Amino acid sequence: MAPEDEALRSALAANADAGMPTHDVSAVQGKFLALIVSLSQAKRVLEIGTLGGYSTIWMARALPTNGVITTIEVDPERAKVAAKNCESAGCGDKVDIRTGAASDVLPQLQGPYDLIFIDADKPNNPNYLEWALKLARPGTVIVGDNVVRGGAVVGSDSQDGNVRGVRAFIDMLSKNERLDSTALQTVGEKGWDGLTISIVKS
Repeated sequence: MAPEDEALRSALAANADAGMPTHDVSAVQGKFLALIVSLSQAKRVLEIGTLGGYSTIWMARALPTNGVITTIEVDPERAKVAAKNCESAGCGDKVDIRTGAASDVLPQLQGPYDLIFIDADKPNNPNYLEWALKLARPGTVIVGDNVVRGGAVVGSDSQDGNVRGVRAFIDMLSKNERLDSTALQTVGEKGWDGLTISIVKS
């Protein structure tokens, strides 16, 4: 249901050759993101955390001809690989890669975005959610990745910065009156994990 073509396989190979961690979404998750782009009729997408552009390609391909995905990557070398991957996949004209720490780049952006995908350093998830809300409009969809972490996120006494960041992120989602949210667990080639999906109400 989510076949990878040569460009997607080549992107993963290029990421591995560049020594990147295998943090890319799976093909099924990439297809899910593409469907969310289509279902929300998004024209402007914001991705926080590019890595090598694998998820970027999935979402960019689902955009209409006048659509653009702005994606933020802190590492300049990874950003270069991502740009090349997107060009090779035929969607470079829809991708705007911003290099730098997301905390520095986000204040430079102009919303609203129709879909925001948060998939970067988890301790900063609460900050990214605050910025997502600033750059959103009523109806904007916000997706957060890696929110189950093998079940570790239920451990309230965890000292793991990733777990603590995700717990704070989910707590914010549940308490913010502007958001209507849920979480889905996933099991597959990426292990036991999950994602959150929220709609901005106001």
